[in-house]
Amino acid sequence: MPDLHLHRFGPADGPTILALHGLTGHGRRWESLAVEQLPEARILAPDLRGHGRSPSAPPWSFEAHVADLRALLATESAAPALVVGHSFGGAVALHLAHHHPDLVRGLVLLDPAIALDPFDLLDVAYATLDSPDYTDAEEAKAEKVHGAWADVPESMIDAELAEHLVPTSNGRVGWRMSLPAITAFWGELARDFVLPPAAMRTVLVQAMRVQPPYVTAKLRSALQSHLGAALEVHELDCNHMVSQAQPAEVARLIRRLL
Repeated sequence: MPDLHLHRFGPADGPTILALHGLTGHGRRWESLAVEQLPEARILAPDLRGHGRSPSAPPWSFEAHVADLRALLATESAAPALVVGHSFGGAVALHLAHHHPDLVRGLVLLDPAIALDPFDLLDVAYATLDSPDYTDAEEAKAEKVHGAWADVPESMIDAELAEHLVPTSNGRVGWRMSLPAITAFWGELARDFVLPPAAMRTVLVQAMRVQPPYVTAKLRSALQSHLGAALEVHELDCNHMVSQAQPAEVARLIRRLL
């Protein structure tokens, strides 16, 4: 299994948070939340396999991510971590908690994407292959400004481009990620969801401007039935980039479990 590239924020003796980014993202997306909102926490934010500066070799599956994170936590944390996952990272967090509950002491799921419509995901995969890059940084920025990042401060979008946008072999620019891995991971999101242990405290956040929603009614119902009083559900008036759009509220919800 590969050694993941890891971004570390906060004091070494702070309570440990494992922060998992979404599909096509990277671990440094958590920097602003860590530095400005949760300075007391020790945040471990890896670039997941196939993303950022981490290795990209297959297998490209939830099980591979879980194995990667298990190895990371074995070297970085002596105690179970609070796991915060955004979008695809929320799906990975659920799989980690399901298979290794001893490593997870709580979950914060930020607009998690899991068990989505396979035909919608097929369309997304084809779109990714058809348009994998951009003419220049301005075109890449415009896509974010007019898409899921519409309610994110411009300074954060500029930081995203500075960290994650790189030249491609054809003279254009694209995100620092493996296109074969990303295509496979879109397929993983069609798999059925798994659930954490029944007693595990879990915060579920749904971004209400996302339509159709990534948080399906079936997932919400299953979590509520399975977790009962251990589950908190919060609906936020924002687009998909929850921690960038509403950092103070996200930090408040994390502290409830921290």
